[in-house]
Amino acid sequence: MGITRQQVLDCFASDDLIGIGMEADAVRRTLHPEGVVTYTIDRSLSASDPAFYDTVRLSVDMGATGLSLHNDTPLTLDHYETLFAGIKQRFPAVRLHGLSATEILALATTSSISLADAITRLRDAGLDSVASNAVIFNDEIRNRISPNKCSTADWLTVHRTAHQLGLSTTATMIFGVGETMAQRVDHLEHLRNLQQETGGFTSFTPLAHPSNIADEPTAVEYLKALAVSRLYLDNIENLQGSWSTQGLKVLQMGLRFGGNDVGSVLLEERFGKPGGATEEELRRIIREAGFKPAQRDTLYRTLFLN
Repeated sequence: MGITRQQVLDCFASDDLIGIGMEADAVRRTLHPEGVVTYTIDRSLSASDPAFYDTVRLSVDMGATGLSLHNDTPLTLDHYETLFAGIKQRFPAVRLHGLSATEILALATTSSISLADAITRLRDAGLDSVASNAVIFNDEIRNRISPNKCSTADWLTVHRTAHQLGLSTTATMIFGVGETMAQRVDHLEHLRNLQQETGGFTSFTPLAHPSNIADEPTAVEYLKALAVSRLYLDNIENLQGSWSTQGLKVLQMGLRFGGNDVGSVLLEERFGKPGGATEEELRRIIREAGFKPAQRDTLYRTLFLN
């Protein structure tokens, strides 16, 4: 069992960043004693891209093993079923990861079917795991920052249902949007409780929101959030850092603050800063931090130990 809610609040209030980081690193060593840090090669791709299959083929030729799918315009459930089946037929080894809780709920509503039926159809068509892009689980903040996103309760229901139907999902926390520390803990607690119930989350990623909505979290705040997440979410095996929002130096430091995954080489994150990271760069920072790099797929299964 991880630390208590009060201990999480105490950690957020503490100035002892190094001490908290050391505790998180100890949890990381318990969960991942082999000293391996993982990364993946995938592509974030719009499901409405008119050259979709050509882009997928190019991505696979570049080494991508997975696709992170999103949509720019409303699409039907039938469209996704055809698209997923087409990908699996052409590229059977590619893992499909995507669709947010909000998108899945919309598909169920427009198709006049239950949420479980919608997820079942997506799964049967080839969806391997469900994505997360979760702003702080406080509906007042969510309505202010992202008014088109579903409620906290609906987000949890989608992910719970996906887990019950055999689909793993990822979890995130987009923070730095004017929330309190208690609201950050509420978010983590929701995820911890759902993971205790279903065991369906493969990873958790805290993401500092760079915006003018509130003061952008500093590198210190990010590292503390990463470490506290590792301490509290000890029932979620993988903790992922983000080079696109923090840069490679902070990402590397995060490997000593509980992180065991550095994300994707090709991933285009919505809240990312300009620039990218090559596979060579990610492997280098992993080695320089004292770990062994390993390529994984979107389900966190090791493909190659480098």
